[in-house]
Amino acid sequence: MIRYLRLIKFSHTIFSLPFAAVGFLFALDSGYKLPTWLTALWILLALIAARTAAMAFNRWTDYRIDAKNPRTQQREIPAGIIKPAQALMLAVISSAIFILLAALINELCLWLSPLALLVILGYSYTKRFTSLAHLVLGIGLGIAPAATFIAVTGTFDAGLLFLCFGVMLWTAGFDIIYALQDIEFDRSEKLHSIPAAIGYKKSMWLSAAFHAISMTLMFAFWLYIYGNSIVLAGVILFSIMLIYQHIDVHMHGLKKINLAFGTMNGVAALVYGTAYLIAFLLN
Repeated sequence: MIRYLRLIKFSHTIFSLPFAAVGFLFALDSGYKLPTWLTALWILLALIAARTAAMAFNRWTDYRIDAKNPRTQQREIPAGIIKPAQALMLAVISSAIFILLAALINELCLWLSPLALLVILGYSYTKRFTSLAHLVLGIGLGIAPAATFIAVTGTFDAGLLFLCFGVMLWTAGFDIIYALQDIEFDRSEKLHSIPAAIGYKKSMWLSAAFHAISMTLMFAFWLYIYGNSIVLAGVILFSIMLIYQHIDVHMHGLKKINLAFGTMNGVAALVYGTAYLIAFLLN
């Protein structure tokens, strides 16, 4: 069991789950009825199934590439801990469970579930033909708050686009930073990424631009939800952490990238989600 949790990087669920929770709570804030505990469970399990499918499929599609890259050779499939067929089977089963759970939640979720799978599974192939792969990954995380809102309401609120695009650009920004580690490898293997295409310095500037727009969109979403001061505090802390990671990587270079990618972004997401939860409970 532990080896499969490592395969799918279960701890990285912290990147998407807080924003999914915000979408859920925003639906309740908008006057929609609290779903039954069973429906809430289906929603949580659907999120886990979707992420499991995406990560297992990514590890399966990339295992030959991972075996060549010194940074990724110790991942479960290249290291021989999990067989490629096992990872693929996990992705297939998780995808089927996701669609089943979507059907149990509501009809709109069922109809949208194949589109969601197309995005989160299709991302794994994007580095083979476009440097915009970082944005596709961002879309995969950015749809999380919209998905939970739709799961609760059976409809959509256009104001959520501020948050969805904010999450998308936040994700794309930190993924660009993470990809700096593989510039030379990606170029040698003819894999596409923004760092491989435009180099280290320009990539850092583009990542900073994405994060600046992301912070602006988070602020716009705060205005859209009538400006709760606790949520504003969450937006400010989220923004400070994004700025700090850029300063940290600028000062320390590649050796700080894992900290920027993992710890800082995970904490930033958790802080924002917690702020929204506190505001919801107090109101």
